[in-house]
Amino acid sequence: MLGIFTKNGKETPEPLKAKISGEVPDWLQGTLVRNGPGLFSFGDTDYNHWFDGMALIHSFTFKDGDVYYRSKFLKSETFKTNSAANRIVVSEFGTMAYPDPCQSIFSKSFTYLRNVIPDFTDNGLVNIIRYGEDYYAASELNYINQIDPQTLDTVGRADYRNHIALNLATAHPHYDEEGNTYNMGTAIMYGLPKYMIFKVPADASGEDKKQPPLSKLEEVCSIPCRSSLYPSYFHSFGMTENYIVFVEQAFKLDIVRLATAYFRGVNWGSCINLDKNDVTLFHLIDRRTGEAVSTKFYGDPFVVFHHINAFEENNHVVFDLITYKDSNLYDMFYIENLKQDTDKFIENNKIFSPPVCQRFVLPITVDKDTPEGTNLVTLEDTTATAVTQADGSVFCSPDTLFVGLELPGINYKFNTRKYRYFYGSRVEWSPYPNKIGKVDILTRTHKEWTEEECYPSEPVFVASPDAVEEDDGVILSSVVSNNPEKPPFMLILNAKTMEEIARAAVDAHIHMDLHGYFIPSKDTN
Repeated sequence: MLGIFTKNGKETPEPLKAKISGEVPDWLQGTLVRNGPGLFSFGDTDYNHWFDGMALIHSFTFKDGDVYYRSKFLKSETFKTNSAANRIVVSEFGTMAYPDPCQSIFSKSFTYLRNVIPDFTDNGLVNIIRYGEDYYAASELNYINQIDPQTLDTVGRADYRNHIALNLATAHPHYDEEGNTYNMGTAIMYGLPKYMIFKVPADASGEDKKQPPLSKLEEVCSIPCRSSLYPSYFHSFGMTENYIVFVEQAFKLDIVRLATAYFRGVNWGSCINLDKNDVTLFHLIDRRTGEAVSTKFYGDPFVVFHHINAFEENNHVVFDLITYKDSNLYDMFYIENLKQDTDKFIENNKIFSPPVCQRFVLPITVDKDTPEGTNLVTLEDTTATAVTQADGSVFCSPDTLFVGLELPGINYKFNTRKYRYFYGSRVEWSPYPNKIGKVDILTRTHKEWTEEECYPSEPVFVASPDAVEEDDGVILSSVVSNNPEKPPFMLILNAKTMEEIARAAVDAHIHMDLHGYFIPSKDTN
């Protein structure tokens, strides 16, 4: 089963028409561009971790009832350098690259010196993000690569550091109704570490498009890290109509280990650890003024990668995210583990905690005279609590919505708004088929799609043009199989019933991916 994760991908550089079963809705017009690791070796050298693989961008274009597939490797500087050397030259998350034994002493010394302050990879394999009218392949580092969403050609590289002082940035920004993009990053080499929130205006590309959108970047605020040597790691954040929701978790970067990793012969992945003796801090920042709510909100330690949604209701901020009890998820994706026999993989990974979809509720205003031990949550549809402490802080406990779902998505028209449904990949490491799930928060029930020998990617919701209800639309997911007789396909589900409407089978290699972005046809023309 797991060989489908680690097989080197191949490009399909020209549009390939898919074979349709069922009927693709006439209104579905646009391109779903997706990103993920697709190449795991150069020459005789192999990557250690699935998240190290070179980015392979692929797209499904929906036009007048037909579907066309295309894929190209991201031509990053990392990809080009490794290809020219025919070996892994640039270090990644789980793989450190060291000098060729045949290099001169001078060349080796220069390589080691360069890694005192590492210049990270530009292998943007996590997601496709938008700034202005431009689209970028991004990971979590300072480099992003612009792509042409029509041809999937790599246009050029941008560096956040030329526009704002940060070294890390998420690949999960938020987009408001005006088309502005909000994102967060971490500055770890510009004085004391701090978290940066910034905004790129919708018109940042300009009419002549001569300047990169990041040149119009606006800093919203900075947040000091609670520890100068151990800043929190974060993969995403939340946003409501008025606030940025930042979870400063106890899953932390070790700055000293990070700076010395190359010399100690360990990878960067080993420099992130969960401190189970610490707490999780919850920050609310006014996204227009940059001012933080002064109340200290905190909770038990956990690990979070993905936020689901956030909104405001009756003077509360409600935010939903997917948590883990430990930080062992990354270990599951080491190539050595993925190449195990399926039964052995299942047995060895029983210790991993499942993803838990949880809801936290924070009161926006807290009366300093409120008695200790008071639960400030007055919403009736949740069991989440926010209890006052003797020092004026507020301890927050979550309401569990669902267990066993990751890679969440929503109808993005309900981003920052109260919503009812979210979708995701059902995480069940067993011989049974993987599934796509739809969770109804109101009734606390769920629906699933599944098929034997099939493994679907992150589901993407696309609303129908005449949508009345939140789940009026379709779910898109690229599906691969471990059965060589079953071709990969794009699955189209009725989002309301989770029943199949159509599938578009592709006679080409399709890889397991991570995240993506649907671009309506009016935006790609």
